[in-house]
Amino acid sequence: MSTVTPVIAANVEATAVSTIAWLAASDTTIVVPVYQRQYRWDIGGCEQLLNDVRAVAGARPEDTHFIGSILSTAASSAEDGAHLVLIDGQQRLTTLMLLVAALHHTLQEDDPTLAADLLRVLVRDDDPTRTKLRPHRAWAEVFESIVLGRPSLDDAGRQSRFDDNYAFFRSQIRPGEAADIWRGLTKLEHVSISLGPAANAQQTFESLNSTGEPLRDHELIHNYVLMGLTHAQQSEIEHEYWMPIEHATGEQIGTFWRHYLVMLTGREVTVAGERGVYDAFRQEFPRLDLATLRTRAANWRRFAEIYGLLLEPRGIPDAEVSRQVAYLNTFGRGVYPLVMRLYRDYDDGVLGVDELIVSLEHLQSLLLRRKIAGLSTDRLVARLCRAASVGRTELLHAIARITPSDERTRVGLKYGDLPHAHYVLGRLAGTDDTSLDLEHVAPLAASDDWSPDGERRWADLTDDEQNSFRALTQTLGNLTLLEQPLAERAFDASFPAKRAFYGASDVVLSRELADAGAWSTAAIAARTAHLTDIFLEVWRRPAVVGIDDDNLTPILDARKRRGWPRGWQREFDYVEFRGEHWEVPDVRYLFNRIFKRLWTESDASRQSVIDFSARRGGPVYPAMAWNGQWDEIAPGQYLYMGWDSKYMLSAVQGVLDEAGWASEVFVKYSYIGDAMA
Repeated sequence: MSTVTPVIAANVEATAVSTIAWLAASDTTIVVPVYQRQYRWDIGGCEQLLNDVRAVAGARPEDTHFIGSILSTAASSAEDGAHLVLIDGQQRLTTLMLLVAALHHTLQEDDPTLAADLLRVLVRDDDPTRTKLRPHRAWAEVFESIVLGRPSLDDAGRQSRFDDNYAFFRSQIRPGEAADIWRGLTKLEHVSISLGPAANAQQTFESLNSTGEPLRDHELIHNYVLMGLTHAQQSEIEHEYWMPIEHATGEQIGTFWRHYLVMLTGREVTVAGERGVYDAFRQEFPRLDLATLRTRAANWRRFAEIYGLLLEPRGIPDAEVSRQVAYLNTFGRGVYPLVMRLYRDYDDGVLGVDELIVSLEHLQSLLLRRKIAGLSTDRLVARLCRAASVGRTELLHAIARITPSDERTRVGLKYGDLPHAHYVLGRLAGTDDTSLDLEHVAPLAASDDWSPDGERRWADLTDDEQNSFRALTQTLGNLTLLEQPLAERAFDASFPAKRAFYGASDVVLSRELADAGAWSTAAIAARTAHLTDIFLEVWRRPAVVGIDDDNLTPILDARKRRGWPRGWQREFDYVEFRGEHWEVPDVRYLFNRIFKRLWTESDASRQSVIDFSARRGGPVYPAMAWNGQWDEIAPGQYLYMGWDSKYMLSAVQGVLDEAGWASEVFVKYSYIGDAMA
């Protein structure tokens, strides 16, 4: 254990201590004041804590794991027997106590000596019937009943974070690893900050929790990669690998790491409200020895260089590939994870240049058609990366499945505003000239004197005629491209006058307009139909058998929600399960039904549940080993139902992947599900 000499100020004392030794000390008893927020840690936080404990247990003897600072002050009275009032650190300490309690209850019969050490962390020396940490009164009895193992009849069906997180720890502690977990626990450290009676507790709390701009994901990754290396090794990795990565990706380095991890794992990486990218990186790349780190870092650098080419396509040697990537950038960077993989294969000679171009064209068709059909393009790329990792045919089918049909695209072009108009019209006209202006044949806001035929003024048209024009002004049939000098002269001119400017243009789409005698909504509809035929040839749907899937989401791409957000009971419209239509409203119902179905479907699917539960530590067990919500799915087999939403969905994804069924299960989000935070 590493310690430092206490730093004592007038009203603040800070000491680096072993967390377990601090808790086990005879004079440590802590109460959580009433003003503290409720206990909120979810299973994701518990999983991270347990992973950290396991990691430091297997590290070098001198290695420790720092869990932050714990802020407390002396109790103002002897009420409740508390020596310390906890100001900051409640969430961490409560979760740690639940882990220690789960460990204690797991081995109290098999290893009495270690159980006694654990008990000293949990209970007071002066009263073994009371816990050393006591939440405020609203939850104190629940917490103590769990930690002290005192179940009562009132516990049946009780729902609390304490129960759920304790159950998670019980489920995850594997036979034979208790000693390792204890070793990891004893290597946890924190800074204990004690305030004197004259200290301003609120000001100290705010200072500890307002430490400036938090580190961003890529900065955390940078620190994680270099931490533990010697200065010479850090310099090598920094100059040989990290600096080239920064140079290639520039301001987009954070996005690069997210896209790289999506490409690598074939799974979406959560960003909002979490350190999603950094956490995914740590999971994918545990601590590496120097030789392995060099190999990994060389791969990161190569993909960063590819990412830089996607950001600036002019650096791509092949002119047509450069052109297609520039086209693709019209839609943003959402499909970069897939394009990085495709470009790597092309650069390695695995994928021919013609095959790469076809894939880039298919991606443009996918993104443009979905935009026209009013379908989201979010959360599509992970499923395409999974398909690409299997093979070219699988990728082609995956793209076709989510590319709207010709019929759906025709309807969208006929009645909807044309998205990415410069890009679409330029490709239809066969020009990449970005200096051309977008021209509305019938103007967006016509003046009273504007005329569609040289005979009637805009002011003379009926309200219905004017509204019909307005509805179509931004559709494909009413748009063209025009050289800037001609566009300036054509602006707000009546259609007969515009014909001369159109005829003088080098853009074929505009010259064709010069042959029209008048402009009407019928003329707009006819031109839309004509250009749509060309559109469907330029942006083709892959010519394979497939379905336009009504915006279904593969189960592996379903959104993980923390806790139970408002509206969760109506998250889904339905679920497509291997060709069956299930009326499934929420993840809790889905979790229960999936595990029951797999258990009863076949010997192979049942074995998938057994293997998954053995490796993951649940959620199916041969006994109801602790209090909580259970469902007996077969004689002597119990499904624990006390997990949070995020854990339940992760378990559904994991067991379906284990069974080989994940690619055949889709969810359809309800309106509420789409709107949920």
